[in-house]
Amino acid sequence: MTTPQPPYTDPARVVDALRGDGYALLAPAAVAQLAGCSIDELQALVPSWDHLELDNYLKDGGRYRRRRHSCFVDDGGALVQSPHRAHWQPVEYNALHGGMHRLFVPIEPATVAQPAWNKLLRALGTVCSQAKAPQTWYVEAHQFRIDTADGIGRPTPEGAHRDGVDFVAVILIGREGIKGGETRVFEADGPKGQRFTMTEPWTMLLLDDAAVIHESTPIQPLAAHGHRDTLVLTWRAGAFQGDDVEQAAA
Repeated sequence: MTTPQPPYTDPARVVDALRGDGYALLAPAAVAQLAGCSIDELQALVPSWDHLELDNYLKDGGRYRRRRHSCFVDDGGALVQSPHRAHWQPVEYNALHGGMHRLFVPIEPATVAQPAWNKLLRALGTVCSQAKAPQTWYVEAHQFRIDTADGIGRPTPEGAHRDGVDFVAVILIGREGIKGGETRVFEADGPKGQRFTMTEPWTMLLLDDAAVIHESTPIQPLAAHGHRDTLVLTWRAGAFQGDDVEQAAA
């Protein structure tokens, strides 16, 4: 079903929602509260979305996506940035771009140095450990800008999908001069689903990747320079995607 008002989750039951429903949707104030910082501190991260680089790996030939990507390890005590590495997914989870080692420009050091960055990622890592079990998390961070310069932009060109990780967070940074971009979440093995549009900056969708599939519909312009900015974070136990495959083959 489609809901005009996003079906926000009670912040007190985020872990229960992840375990029971497979997802939780938090309003901006709840995200700031969870991270232990103010909206203004989170907003200090936003200017970096104006410095993203073109994604040259899109197989549909599009030029509508800009991004940066970096990796981190959260051992429960500290968040440490990893040496820069390519992003890799198996074709089972990304039929369009799976199997490719995609090396994107890293997230700017000044962004990672912002206090809100560490607070947000550490807080969400704690939620992941509460929902599953305390452990070391291998975290990938993706800054995205989808624009409408060519008339249409596709936030998820691979369609409805899972990411091959344990947990995924999709955080809306902002949207300007566009229509569309509806978020859709469906049970991976069932009929239930939810549709809504995130419009307020710092709204966050947190997903149990094994339990649900998700997608965002294409965006179209309402103005000359429409775009939609998001921060996508993933948590995976054991290793970054690709590392455990390579270790098994070695």
